[in-house]
Amino acid sequence: MGRSFEVACTVRVSHRFEDLSAHVELDGGLPLYPGDQVRVHGTALRPRYGETLNARRVATVTRASWLERTWVRWVGDLDCLTLFDFGDET
Repeated sequence: MGRSFEVACTVRVSHRFEDLSAHVELDGGLPLYPGDQVRVHGTALRPRYGETLNARRVATVTRASWLERTWVRWVGDLDCLTLFDFGDET
């Protein structure tokens, strides 16, 4: 694995009819690349139905090595091919 470091972040978890999602925004607009891993520390946010919760947390970012990044890109490109329909035209 590549190098790891901690960064502050904002976590947003929504549990509404029109929006069921969880997002993490790293401070400083830190870019993430294929294969990088982000682990958010702290207790889980569990909003009740109809609620959206925001919380400040600390996250550990682990950068992917050159080989891992290349592998993730290659596998992702190949996996994209599964979206095409090559059915029989009879």
